[in-house]
Amino acid sequence: MQLELLNEQGQATSKVDAPDTLFARDYNEALVHQIVVAFQANARQGTRAQLDRTMVKHSTKKPWRQKGTGRARAGMTSSPLWRGGGRIFPNSPDENFTQKVNKKMYRAGMAAIFSQLAREGRLAVVDSLTVDSPKTKQLAAKFKAMGLDSVLVITDQLDDNLLLASRNLAGVLVVEPRHADPLALVHYKKVLVTKAAVEQLKEMLA
Repeated sequence: MQLELLNEQGQATSKVDAPDTLFARDYNEALVHQIVVAFQANARQGTRAQLDRTMVKHSTKKPWRQKGTGRARAGMTSSPLWRGGGRIFPNSPDENFTQKVNKKMYRAGMAAIFSQLAREGRLAVVDSLTVDSPKTKQLAAKFKAMGLDSVLVITDQLDDNLLLASRNLAGVLVVEPRHADPLALVHYKKVLVTKAAVEQLKEMLA
């Protein structure tokens, strides 16, 4: 498999060889959907909470007498059947949303995403991506010259200048290969990978 090699103007100058095991696999939509959903679920925090009938602030007085009113029997206003009453099965803060994905499935799903990005022309390789100083304006000008407004950059080495220059840019995310996730890969319009990062991804996923 060969991938486009871009220059600093965003033009394809040549081709670079890439492993077929990572960039030429068949697209498995069901598997990709599973690992993306699992990634989102594992990022959830159990911070939501609801009140059951013992936690609701209410009076324990019986709303009306048991018989003779023609209405249904009612013991107290905290009943889940009442407006303002407690929940029958409330959400608790310690709820666990995690989903388990096997390593083999995760690697195959990530390889399927990379392969589909390469087929769609959304993935390209650059020699390196560096900035001289931690200036957002300097990095923004570089991406503008390349014609990129939504880009995920996977670099082999993330230095302080590149990290500080990129973190305030909307539509730009710069990560190391070990932090590349399936949600970011499918979210951004363009994915740039440095040559050295291709080798790291091959060791991790191929």
